[in-house]
Amino acid sequence: MLNTNGVPEKKLVLSKFPDRELLLKPKAITECYEDIPCNPCATSCPFDAIYIGEDINTQPVVDFEKCTGCGICVYNCPGLAIFTVQELDSTNARFKIPFELRPLPEKGETWSGVNRAGEIITEVLIEKVSLKATHDKTALVQVLVPVEYINYFITIRRQI
Repeated sequence: MLNTNGVPEKKLVLSKFPDRELLLKPKAITECYEDIPCNPCATSCPFDAIYIGEDINTQPVVDFEKCTGCGICVYNCPGLAIFTVQELDSTNARFKIPFELRPLPEKGETWSGVNRAGEIITEVLIEKVSLKATHDKTALVQVLVPVEYINYFITIRRQI
C-alpha cells in the first residue's frame, strides 16, 4: 500500500509503536518507512533515544526505555514524520504533533482528527500550541485523542 498510494498498512504502522504499557509515559514514534539520508531526529535527541547508525540512510529506531517524549525530535524532523503519544487513561491519549499550516489552532478548540489516508476519524481537543524560535516555524500542537484511535490518528484539520 505504501508504494502504491502513500498510506502505510496497519501492520507497518504498528511496527513503529512500543507495547501499550510503555505508552503510559510519552514516547516518540518515528514513521520513517523509507531509507533516506536524514538524521536530525537522532542528532537533536538529548537522551540518545533515537539511533540511526553509521549509514545515514538507515531508518531511525527509537529506544523507548530512553525516550522521554520531550518532543524535540518532532519539530526537528524535516519530513514531519515524528510525533509523541501517551495513553493517559482508558478514554484519552495525548499526542504532540508537528504542524506547519496557518492559521494555527488555539488552545481549547475542537478540530477534526485525521488518519493516514487523510480521512476524518474523530474530534480532538487542542490542549496546547507551542511555536518557539528553536522550532524553525514548525509548531508543536498537543491534542487529546480518544484512545481507540491511538494507532490511527496522525494529524488535525480545521472543522468546516
